[in-house]
Amino acid sequence: CSSLAGIMLLEVFLALGALLIYFLFSKKKEETLPFKDGWWGRGQKPVTTEDSSIRPFKVETTEEELSDLFRRLDQARFAEPLEDSCFHYGTNSVHLRKVVSYWKNQFNWKKQVEVLNKYPQFKTKIQGIDIHFVHVKPPRLPEGQAAKPLLMVHGWPGSFYEFYKIIPLLTDPASHGLGDEHIFEVICPSIPGYGFSEAPHKKDFNSVSAASVFYELMLRLGFSEFYTQGGDAGWLICTNLAQIAPNHVKGLHLNMVLVSKLGFTHLLSILLGRYFPGLFGFQDEDVRRMFPFLKKGLYRILSEFGYAHIQATKPDTVGCGLNDSPVGLAAYILEKFSSWTDMEFQNLEDGGLERKFSLDDLLTNIMIYWVSGCIVSSMRLYKENLQKGMGTQKHEKLTVQVPTGIASFPNEILHTPQAWAKKKYTNIVSFHFMPRGGHFAAFEEPELLAKDILQFVDKVEKEQLWKKK
Repeated sequence: CSSLAGIMLLEVFLALGALLIYFLFSKKKEETLPFKDGWWGRGQKPVTTEDSSIRPFKVETTEEELSDLFRRLDQARFAEPLEDSCFHYGTNSVHLRKVVSYWKNQFNWKKQVEVLNKYPQFKTKIQGIDIHFVHVKPPRLPEGQAAKPLLMVHGWPGSFYEFYKIIPLLTDPASHGLGDEHIFEVICPSIPGYGFSEAPHKKDFNSVSAASVFYELMLRLGFSEFYTQGGDAGWLICTNLAQIAPNHVKGLHLNMVLVSKLGFTHLLSILLGRYFPGLFGFQDEDVRRMFPFLKKGLYRILSEFGYAHIQATKPDTVGCGLNDSPVGLAAYILEKFSSWTDMEFQNLEDGGLERKFSLDDLLTNIMIYWVSGCIVSSMRLYKENLQKGMGTQKHEKLTVQVPTGIASFPNEILHTPQAWAKKKYTNIVSFHFMPRGGHFAAFEEPELLAKDILQFVDKVEKEQLWKKK
């Protein structure tokens, strides 16, 4: 009888051991996201090996393109706005007329093309499509020091141009009073379907596809270890890249974080966090930015995310109009640069657009969309990411293990507290409430963002927080 009990006990231990081994190993398998090896070119994938050469690229515009643009601007039809509506109904057409007048009479696109071409640009074919990227090396390096590769990814409705003011602060920090301990080699690609990167010709190109393409790009450039930085769609693409290649991404720096999977504690913290912040790990600044939640959370989602619903369902329909009308395109994009920079700007007739940006900068970004004809393909990324529903994708269920730095800007559309973020990003080494700035951080506050990236990388390097497994 005792021997039978012993056998049963042994079986229980073996079963528990097997379960433990299963959970340990299955968890380990689940830690990384599979690399998505797609083919996004036209037609069937050729049997021949893909041309992996890297070709120099320059932005160029023909006189025909410019005369077509001016003809369309001349023939624009403007609606009359409601009295005293400011930017509450979207882009105010009284101000839009002024922007279009500047665009026609003062904006010098040829000069801005020279600005765009001041940094080296390239194209290379990956998974069947041409990928455009800016690649800036440091002008000088102290002896014995190597530049740290940094991949910076933009979002919608931005472009690679968003990084033009931060690039010199990272590639030549000493000349800008930021020291020379960490010097970067910066790579800013255009997301496929954005700017001068070719649009995918097949369905299902989502953030994981983009992350896989950019991972391949970094390896092709000779970088097996690198840092990544992003906001907006760049947040998700860089997050996915860290999930695909945790042994190659040394650190992930984000200026926007969203949590797509809300658990019971999240919901409880929404209800009670204002009254018991300590219970949910909220700081005073979290409470200030999040509450009242009805106004700063739910109502904001309903009032600001209508565009996302359109783009996640029928992007091509509205895209047809935007691709045909430069004035329509400008109205659609400028509205985002107003409210996402500061929600209070909706109370101004000019949308506060020139409080943080110059018209030249705003129109340069719009022109990148216009001359490349990419507005429809850029909007499709929302459909590819969201059509299967939020919280259903594998990457949404996986955590991020690599060292993560978060710069939390006060005027970001939605605030994510560190207490929420750390459930997804299990290795947050730096979380800072930034003193000012909104959604387009690199474009609006390049120095603040550069300083935060530098302190984050300093932490990772000095404390050896990243270890290849």
